[in-house]
Amino acid sequence: MTKNYRQGQILKLVRSKRINTQEELAQELRAQSIEVTQVTLSRDLREMGIVKTADGYREILPDPTGPSLAQVMAEYLLDVRLAQHIVILKTSTGSANSLAVALDQEDWAEVAGTVAGDDTVFVACWDNQRAKAVHERLLSYVNQ
Repeated sequence: MTKNYRQGQILKLVRSKRINTQEELAQELRAQSIEVTQVTLSRDLREMGIVKTADGYREILPDPTGPSLAQVMAEYLLDVRLAQHIVILKTSTGSANSLAVALDQEDWAEVAGTVAGDDTVFVACWDNQRAKAVHERLLSYVNQ
């Protein structure tokens, strides 16, 4: 298992549930068959900018950089299509990555992930119903 994978699982846990101690975090990781020492866990948390607060461990988010999703969509989006659990965004040439990054920064619960090409973004959703909700939400940006 790689360091990136381990840190990704730590981030997923911290975002999804209240974790008050490093021991609780280590137990959650062990439940996923990820063995980690306390020293490694401390180093990972420090590197990732995760700090202990009164509400448990939390990610310290950087100040948002770049344009907002609404700004990127207004400038680059040409079409929004729905294909079962995938929402397809057509952009002007060379703009798909900017739109995917802006959408990823929104961190919508319905979105499993994005894949950007040159002029197309595939937005993978957890199921068809969530994809329809994302499709409608994205269209609401166009209709503003």
